[in-house]
Amino acid sequence: MSEITIGIAAIAGLGSFLAPCILPVIPAFLAYISGTTITEIQRNNGTLNLAVNRLNILINTVFFVLGFSIVFSIFGVILNSVLVNNATNLVSSFNQIGGTIIIGFGAFMLLSTRIMKLNFEKKILPKAGKSSYPLSFVFGLAFATGWTPCIGPILGSILTLAATTPSQAFTLLLAYSVGLGIPFILMGLFFSKMTRVIRSISKHLKYYSIIMGGLIILLGILVLTNQLARIASFPILNELLLG
Repeated sequence: MSEITIGIAAIAGLGSFLAPCILPVIPAFLAYISGTTITEIQRNNGTLNLAVNRLNILINTVFFVLGFSIVFSIFGVILNSVLVNNATNLVSSFNQIGGTIIIGFGAFMLLSTRIMKLNFEKKILPKAGKSSYPLSFVFGLAFATGWTPCIGPILGSILTLAATTPSQAFTLLLAYSVGLGIPFILMGLFFSKMTRVIRSISKHLKYYSIIMGGLIILLGILVLTNQLARIASFPILNELLLG
């Protein structure tokens, strides 16, 4: 059961990376926090400056990922310390309340495809020319706490899932951070290639909210009915989540 929820959390992190309001702007954002631009990188292709830019982007990306990973992990520690002592008595109620909340997050994602006012963003961007590793770390912290509500339904679902299993809360939020962070690191490591890949993927994101919303609702139903372990009954999902 724990391996299943950890796998779900990691996949949710990847799902957050692929969100339509995040994925298309990631190349420009990472270049921006690294004190360079995509155009500059392309102009210096094949020169020493390119290697310097790539290294700078990678290191800044690592600090950025560390920033939001620490915030999410702290969320997990707080959930664990606050709820774990009462979890045994409240687990049934937590499942019902948590499942309902998760279903609500899924419904929000589905409705956002029809109600444009739900698709709002709150982005925090660094100032040009102020790049530094500590600042990238700070913007990682800011990303976790409010860079955009776009990942809200997915992150909210994982936070709610963590609340229903507080003994695993830290591990779940850490798994979510890994799922979200690894693509960022790969983006920093293979910036030019990943930029082209993201540009290609971005053309096919119009059904993202519908698919993710449906999956979140399914997750909510499984939590609500205390049937999350049934995922292990499906060989393909079992192999995907458990390796």
